[in-house]
Amino acid sequence: MQLSQMGDAWVLRVPVRSISREDLIAMLREQTPASGPARDALTTGGTFDISDGLIPASRHAGVFGIRIRTAARRGHTVGGLAASVDILRQAGEELVRTGSIDSADRTSVFTIFLNSSATEVLACAGGLRPEPPQPPEDALE
Repeated sequence: MQLSQMGDAWVLRVPVRSISREDLIAMLREQTPASGPARDALTTGGTFDISDGLIPASRHAGVFGIRIRTAARRGHTVGGLAASVDILRQAGEELVRTGSIDSADRTSVFTIFLNSSATEVLACAGGLRPEPPQPPEDALE
C-alpha cells in the first residue's frame, strides 16, 4: 500500500488482484442500465482496465454528479450515470476503485466502480462515445 497525492487529496494505492475477463463479465449484473451494454462490450472483445487507487465513494459521487449536469448542458445523456451517483452516495466513505471498459470498435466506453477488493462491481455508467463537436459550416478556414 502507498499513498499518493491527487490534486489536494490523498489516494490510497493498493494493487488490484488479477481480474479475468470472465470474472468481470460475471460481476456486471444489472447494477445500472449501463451494466448490460458494458458486459456486451466485454463479451465481444472489448478491453478493460482497473485502477489501483482507492477513493471514497462520496468523492466519486460529487465528481460524477457534476458530469451529469455538464452532459445535460451539452445535450448528452450517459447511461447509468444518475443511478451510479445514487449508488456511490449510498456507499458514503467506503473506499472504491474505478475501471474502464472500451468496446472493441472503440464506439462505446464505460466507467465501472468496484469495491475495494475488486470482487464486486457496484455501479456502471457509459455508452456510446459522444461525437466530437463539429465546427460550424461558416467557420473561417
